[in-house]
Amino acid sequence: MTRVEGAAIADVEYGSRRAWLGLAVLVLPVLLVSMDISVLFLAMPTLTLDIDPSATQQLWILDIYGFLIACLLITMGNLGDRIGRRNILLIGASVFGLASVLAAFAPNAAVLIVARALMGVGGATLLPSSLALISSLFPNARERATAIGVWTAFFAGGSVAGPVIGGLLLHHFWWGSVFLINLPVLLILLAFAPFLLPEHRTIAMGPLDIRSVVLSIGGILTLVYAVKHSAAEGLDASAIVIGCLGLVLLTVFVRRQRRLADPLLDLSLFARPRFSVAIGSSLVGMMSLAAMSYLTSIYLQSVTGRDPLAAAMFGIPMAVAVFVFSVGGAPVARRLGVRGTFVLALLASALGNLLLLGVGVDGGTQWYLIGSTIAGIGYGLSFTLVSEVAVSSVPAERAGSAVGISETSFELGNALGLALLGSVAALVFRSGGDFAGTLGETIQHAADDDIVNAARESFVSGMHVATTVGAAILIVMAAIAGVVGRTPRNATGLATSDTEN
Repeated sequence: MTRVEGAAIADVEYGSRRAWLGLAVLVLPVLLVSMDISVLFLAMPTLTLDIDPSATQQLWILDIYGFLIACLLITMGNLGDRIGRRNILLIGASVFGLASVLAAFAPNAAVLIVARALMGVGGATLLPSSLALISSLFPNARERATAIGVWTAFFAGGSVAGPVIGGLLLHHFWWGSVFLINLPVLLILLAFAPFLLPEHRTIAMGPLDIRSVVLSIGGILTLVYAVKHSAAEGLDASAIVIGCLGLVLLTVFVRRQRRLADPLLDLSLFARPRFSVAIGSSLVGMMSLAAMSYLTSIYLQSVTGRDPLAAAMFGIPMAVAVFVFSVGGAPVARRLGVRGTFVLALLASALGNLLLLGVGVDGGTQWYLIGSTIAGIGYGLSFTLVSEVAVSSVPAERAGSAVGISETSFELGNALGLALLGSVAALVFRSGGDFAGTLGETIQHAADDDIVNAARESFVSGMHVATTVGAAILIVMAAIAGVVGRTPRNATGLATSDTEN
């Protein structure tokens, strides 16, 4: 039998003030990690003028953070189950804080990329440990669902609010301030977590399988690099070789997991339809959300000419919608069931993306406000269900690893959204004329207004194509969720099994 050590768990009474204070501490790193996914969207034009990164370096500044989080979440979730979830939370917070300082004062693009990579390593420890600890703080299913809704609201809301916060900071300070804002929040976490959060570790689990760690990281990174290279440079021999290497590494990884007694990735979870739907929904949801947030941030500044603060204000309705409907996801699931709620959420997200077709160079920002708000409702509903499904799918001693899988889908979706849908937009943009690598570079170096106007038109066309592709992916996922076997509802609105009577 697997034994679980929870020295402080007995001290945390269900629904107690200490439990809710512990939740308040747990949402702090979640807010930071998710916010730093998107906080650079509005800062990129200013950052580009300061340290002059190339088009490729700009993508790596944005992507490396999410890629490393995606690669390491499963590993860190398993490691937290073994060495203690509170321990790894505090270690990750320290790494994240130090890397934030390095990023804030980075003298060039190369240093900023390294700093963002280190932030990704720290962030990968914070997400699974914080969500898994909720199962220790709130053993009651209904209270746990509410707590997870709050956690998800800060996670999803932080990603959407990142550009808003970034815009507010950029209005008063230089671009490095978007990283320094992390420090006071992390200091609060480090000061209060040891007193408010229970430690939780599994005693009898075997050692972490290093081969699986290497295979998972190598497979994901090489495959994503091949996709990015193909989008930027075209499908050449290098992309094919690197992509095949990534597929081989991931194939070996999956086969190894089937043989291990304590696998890094518990493949049996994917035999449960509701878990598979949840992971698929989070993956495609974050893909479309990341692309929409990134492209519209550039649109509001470089196309409409708004400053970072004005552009940030346009993101508030979506951030509010995501936050409110993340907290309210459990009641909706109790009425519609998990299956129906996922279908509704995915279709709402798709509709919001499609409404961006009304946005143009000379107007249509009202369509952005309407579309982003409707999409925010869908994202909020789906993301809170994903988190609850992950926590409720496994026993408490395996919560860290299960949460690692769900959070990997979030982060990988974010990274793929920027790499794939962002690259689709870039390809359409470059096909519209003899422009520089990005719209910002084109505006900066253009010889006359005609070139600038043509570049803006081309960028909007690329944004339309990318968000339409994102909507199509969401609709396909909604269809898949609709045909998956029905699941009965329990007190929280979540399925009690994978088949419905």
